[in-house]
Amino acid sequence: METETIIYFHPAPEQMYKNNAAKKHWWQDAVLRERTLTAEETGGFFVPVDCPIPPFYYKKKPWPPELLSETMERTLHLADGMADAFLHPEIMTSVSEKYLGRWEMRKETVERMGAGLLAAYAADCLREKGRVAVLLGSPDDTDRQMEMTLGLLTPYLPRINDLLFYYEEVAGTDIWEETGDYLEEYGYEYGLVPAMRPYQAGEKGLCCGKERCGGVILDLAAAPRYPRMARERAVYVDLTSDQEKERTCIRKNGEILYVSPLKYLDTIVKTGYDREL
Repeated sequence: METETIIYFHPAPEQMYKNNAAKKHWWQDAVLRERTLTAEETGGFFVPVDCPIPPFYYKKKPWPPELLSETMERTLHLADGMADAFLHPEIMTSVSEKYLGRWEMRKETVERMGAGLLAAYAADCLREKGRVAVLLGSPDDTDRQMEMTLGLLTPYLPRINDLLFYYEEVAGTDIWEETGDYLEEYGYEYGLVPAMRPYQAGEKGLCCGKERCGGVILDLAAAPRYPRMARERAVYVDLTSDQEKERTCIRKNGEILYVSPLKYLDTIVKTGYDREL
């Protein structure tokens, strides 16, 4: 399979673009300057492209959402191969809700980034602890989430002996029937019997139960679910890059390593800048 290109659109570091702008005169077109890194930066899972977005016009005017989307679109079309985009939260806000649907990542892109995160930060923990808790998101997307989880965990399943899924209950729906094909595959191929636990209602919304999660937590839910953690080092892989989840992990005094696509790409880009200094 061809290595996919992922363009990371993020705010330009002020020190690098202090006197720069995407458009300086009324007759000019707005232009973004991207920088292609190597696939080795991500272990070969994808080719990252660093695309900082500078101020639009002498720092006096914000980007018009339509123009920003069009300018990013041009950059995306010029990229090699099957390219997709990841937007920093600040850029996502600048694009406005009208254009958000256009910039939703493909399922395959999310999987590539998830695989890269697991390989870079969680592989040793998966093999040593053998424990995984999966926080499922929207019930409307259960089938895709189960398929993605199986694909992400397959390289590590021979060493996993404890697999727990949290899910949102829906009236009139049998979760065992909904997920039966995937659960059977874990059993037939690896002798692994996953556990299923419904989220519970809490003061902040849905939350995990009393079970203590350890090893690796793979979070696919859009909103925080607050899993209780075992007294051991753990890796929290947040595929939604939610800042509240990151703050919660930071409060654990270093017991939990928090990783996400946003943090992953920020690290890759910063490492590239450091090499140039």
